[in-house]
Amino acid sequence: MASAGSADRYLPDTVQESVKILVVGDFGVGKTTMIGSVSEIEPLRTEETMTQASVGVDDLAGLEAKATTTVAMDFGRITLSPLTALYLFGTPGQQRFWDLWAGLSEGAVGALVLIDTRRLEGSFEVLDQLELRGDLPFAVAVNLFPDSVRYGRKALREALDLAPDTPIVECDARNRASSLDCLITLVEHAVQKEQAGQKAPAVQKEKA
Repeated sequence: MASAGSADRYLPDTVQESVKILVVGDFGVGKTTMIGSVSEIEPLRTEETMTQASVGVDDLAGLEAKATTTVAMDFGRITLSPLTALYLFGTPGQQRFWDLWAGLSEGAVGALVLIDTRRLEGSFEVLDQLELRGDLPFAVAVNLFPDSVRYGRKALREALDLAPDTPIVECDARNRASSLDCLITLVEHAVQKEQAGQKAPAVQKEKA
């Protein structure tokens, strides 16, 4: 697998199909960090410096040290095999950018929802947005910060009102192996949904 910044940053000619995954979550939960930790190419980031204009608009409680924010998307890539590439699209966390979700979610096989248990209430509206996407499968990944509140899976499922079959995993978004485990869990869940006839395949053929 290629590393970011290497000569292999271009898509191999052998790739014939692609899989698209969304990485979603509230403002400041670690979406940009996760995509950066797993992408084999230098991630495309649309970050802007936080300004005074965001005060009173964005909830910065617990995020006082955050200096930048995603305003369109983050993009990364993982080559799963010589024939298949996985594309990661990170969505903006602030409500004023949620109109972008419609375009970003088109053709996606599923969504990984990152949550921060220190600000659990910020996840409710994100999950509501996913409900608007209809049958898009998703898994929940708890990004563990040093001072994170630790909940059991049952308590978390009840708090977030998740379906019994929605996967819940813990992760460190800075760690490549941990982040990959979350993505694998999501893909396995999406495949199970598709095999059960609950969602059409979302594998895209690459153009010649």
